[in-house]
Formats: sequence, structure tokens, C-alpha cells
Amino acid sequence: MYDKLTKSDVEKIKEEIEHRKVVVRKELIEAVKEARAHGDLSENFEYHAAKKEKNRNESRIRYLERMLKTAVIVDDSSKEDEVGINNTVELYFEEDDEVETYRLVTSVRGSSINGLISIESPIGKAILGHKVNDKVFVKVNDDFGYYVVIQKIVNTQNDEEDKIRSF
Repeated sequence: MYDKLTKSDVEKIKEEIEHRKVVVRKELIEAVKEARAHGDLSENFEYHAAKKEKNRNESRIRYLERMLKTAVIVDDSSKEDEVGINNTVELYFEEDDEVETYRLVTSVRGSSINGLISIESPIGKAILGHKVNDKVFVKVNDDFGYYVVIQKIVNTQNDEEDKIRSF
């Protein structure tokens, strides 16, 4: 499966890889050297912990690089009046008589707990490209689905939250 990423996502991943290679890698190599200097490696917890953290960083770098190699770049631009990537939408759930706010993002950034829904999720697939006041059927599986009404669309391109969140 290929991850769908925007150009902005790609840039953030490249920044994280660079930071991990230039800053974090050097810090962790120093931590391993310092722990090794404490003596007997077989009973040296600091050494094993430092090695584990160094390996975790290298694994993360490989994961991000593989993600970039296999990614499909998607356009995050959309018309002002239709739901697109990085838009915040207010949805009215008819069955529950509730309004919820979500932001539509690429699959690697989805976090429903934080109100970020993936374009690959059932609700993301259903609302993508629709307009305000559209009544949309969200198909969850062959036996279940529900309707939502798009009440509001706000274009939220690259705000502060994007700078904080890593992949």
C-alpha cells in the first residue's frame, strides 16, 4: 500500500529525516560512547538503553525514507466551496442529532482523537469533493452506513499544529 502525501507532508518528512540524521544521531552516538566508558558492558544498563535508542532512531529514519520512496503525491488544493485536503469541516450527524468538526488530512496524519480524519477513512472518502449542504452517505461496510450533512467548510492550510506534529 502506498501512502498518500501532500507536498507539504513530504517537506515535513524530509525535515524530520534531516534532523534525525544531523542532530539526533550525533547525540545518540555520544550517549553510547559515554555509556560504554562506564565499564562492563554485560551489566551496563545505560549502554543497552543508549544502543536501543540509537537503533530506534535509525529505524525511524529508514521508515520515513521508505515512506517517501513509495508515496503517492496528492494535490491538496481544492475549490473554495468544496471539501478538500486540509479543510476543516462541520458535519451534522442526522442519527445522533450532533454536529462535529473534523479536519481532512492525508492517511499518515490521521488522528481521530485529535479531530484529524484521513482521506482514506470511510467518512473522509465520502465527504471529499462535496459542498456545503450536501447530504452524504458514509458507507462503513456492506451492512452499515449513515448520513451526514456538510454544514461548513473552512480552508486551513498549514497552521501551527502542522509544525508541531511529526509523522
